[in-house]
Amino acid sequence: MMFYLSAWIVAVAAMFAFTSAWGQTPGTQNAAFEQKKAAEQGHAEAQFNLGVCYETGAGVAKNSKEAVKWYRKAAERGHANAQNNLGFCYGTGEGVTKNSKEAVKWYRKAAEQGLAGAQSNLGVCYYNGNGVTKNYKEAYKWYRKAAEQGHAGAQHNLGNGHRTGEGVTKNSKEAVKWYRKAAEQGYAMAQSNLGRCYYTGYGVTKNYKEAVKWYRKAAEQGDAMAQSNLGFCYSSGNGVTKNYKEAYKWFVIAGAHERTSLIASSALEDLEDKMTFDQITEAEEEAAEFSPSGD
Repeated sequence: MMFYLSAWIVAVAAMFAFTSAWGQTPGTQNAAFEQKKAAEQGHAEAQFNLGVCYETGAGVAKNSKEAVKWYRKAAERGHANAQNNLGFCYGTGEGVTKNSKEAVKWYRKAAEQGLAGAQSNLGVCYYNGNGVTKNYKEAYKWYRKAAEQGHAGAQHNLGNGHRTGEGVTKNSKEAVKWYRKAAEQGYAMAQSNLGRCYYTGYGVTKNYKEAVKWYRKAAEQGDAMAQSNLGFCYSSGNGVTKNYKEAYKWFVIAGAHERTSLIASSALEDLEDKMTFDQITEAEEEAAEFSPSGD
């Protein structure tokens, strides 16, 4: 039976990160209390921070509705991070009725202030047609703005655009350039795609060892495609010493993901004919002990 490399990863998703901006150690009741005092006096930064406290349960009981309340107060005062977080709440329905158009409205306000996360989120909205008419050129305009500020998710998405030619000029070298920038920041999907570039010679000189290097980085973070592709490399001996036990381990790990379960199942069936019972048992034990880095 032939093994097949898994496909490119093209998923785009809204990137949401809380920003904690006060000097005290977050998570204490005292810090939250002091933020509330300042927030009630109309200080936008404190209103934003208090929203983060309620969103994360830092020093107060988690309460998404209270988080939205304080994000809104700060957002209406022009606080970019609060605008972005409020947009996310509208986009997901967290603490407020889900409303894609309102999400776009607040993402745009923050994006126009230059906030990279909001620029990326606005790009996602245009790409998927959430709250706005689908428009790839507009999506990649905002991805580029965020990518040039170092936003890893936007860099990965921009790499995808240059690979497919959606909204931007198709250019394999540009695709590799942006995948690399995101991959070097530890963005797993970009690491997986950069590995595929090296494996297939897309935009770079074919180099199986480099492919394995990037597949491994993504696989260790839990990326299913990279886990499957790393298993393929071990089973074929491309870029690494052939090792059926190691291949089996990675296919077992990949098989836990719906997206790669069929590929992994077929690969495992083929490998079982080439391995001893003890090798299979040991590989399964190692797979069971696997935990993605950062967990």
